[in-house]
Amino acid sequence: MKQTDILIIGAGAAGLMTAYTLVKAGKKVTILEARDRIGGRVHTFGDAHHFSGIELGAEFIHGNLPVTLGLLKEAGIKSNSISFEMLRHANGKFEESEELVEGWDEFMEKVNQLQEDMTLHDFILQNFAEEKYAPMRLQLANYVNGYDTADLLDVSTFALREEWNNEDEDAQHRVAGGYSALMNYLAKVCLDNGSEIVLNTPVRGIHWRENNVQVTTAGNDVYKTGKVVIALPLGVLQADDAIAFHPVIDSHMEAVRNIGFGSVIKLLLKFDDAFWEKHEAIRQAGDLSATKMMLLAGQSIPTFWTTPDSHPHLLTGWLGGPPAYRQKDLSSAALVQLALETLSHVFNTSSEALGSKLAASQVANWITDPYTRGSYAYDKVGSTKARKLLNQPVEGTLYFAGEYLYSGPTMGTVEAALISGKNTAETLLKYAV
Repeated sequence: MKQTDILIIGAGAAGLMTAYTLVKAGKKVTILEARDRIGGRVHTFGDAHHFSGIELGAEFIHGNLPVTLGLLKEAGIKSNSISFEMLRHANGKFEESEELVEGWDEFMEKVNQLQEDMTLHDFILQNFAEEKYAPMRLQLANYVNGYDTADLLDVSTFALREEWNNEDEDAQHRVAGGYSALMNYLAKVCLDNGSEIVLNTPVRGIHWRENNVQVTTAGNDVYKTGKVVIALPLGVLQADDAIAFHPVIDSHMEAVRNIGFGSVIKLLLKFDDAFWEKHEAIRQAGDLSATKMMLLAGQSIPTFWTTPDSHPHLLTGWLGGPPAYRQKDLSSAALVQLALETLSHVFNTSSEALGSKLAASQVANWITDPYTRGSYAYDKVGSTKARKLLNQPVEGTLYFAGEYLYSGPTMGTVEAALISGKNTAETLLKYAV
């Protein structure tokens, strides 16, 4: 049996930020991580041949986010401002698109008048069911599926309204060298101050009473501690084989199920050249050799973007929400083929021709990843009550941390995870002896 004062389960952004905050307050912690790496859904990937510093997980800083940018500054890690040229492909043509959704102003006017929360699906049926709104409905579904990785059937309109009314469209950043640099910094601070990170250590059970906990791992190791922070992705906590609590904490696990968790598949496609820059219709949109392109393809893989500064021949494909879940069991090869078929339709060429240009590919299917089980959280109607409960410790002993516990306009982001970790640590310190 191993002894530690504070045990954190999960070395993703929330777990590392919890540990970092506790260490700064003079505490020592032990972090147990199921994977063979830290970072969770932050995973900067590289190999010796084709990829260097590509993001399989979180990639962008969506806005001037104070905690993320403050930590980067503290660590001496640079971030680069970015902007996108938005192009929509429809009816065989490319169009510059300032709006993701046609009729956005009319839609938001109705959203802002809403007095009682409901699912976005019900809101749309009540207000935009006419045939003339068919393009809007399709684009809204694509937007919410893609950006929020959410299901219209249960996502909260109030939560989306807060997000949409607080978007900082002009402030987008990317971490120089990759987001994992920030995770490595947080880990280094912890390790340098005497804390421990144990990899390849899934947790199976938690036996607890007030200020007395025994945590059992898949390898049958037992850790004894007074405080436990559960910093696992919501999808893992919602799974049928989730960590077993003894005694059970039924109200908290019910709350876990009352917050939405999305689906996403991310595809990295490296070609021999940036063939899209040579396409006449895109050339007319401007010089995309230096500007990042966000392409709304309207096909099986609906969204692609470029990264010309570090990987000029790379296209990133993104499939989110229920459409991603329906494709979750496809092999990586089949998903890449689906992306090639989408691009062949968009660029009016054969998938075989594009396949011959494909130098390398990498697929991140976060849905089938056993230590993630999806993308990131979104609010259902009623999730606010669930989150309030989960943000309170169980008898000053069991604590939860994660991006799903953040309430605000930047839900589902690394910033949300960092804020949750910081808040959880500060709450724990109030109960610490």
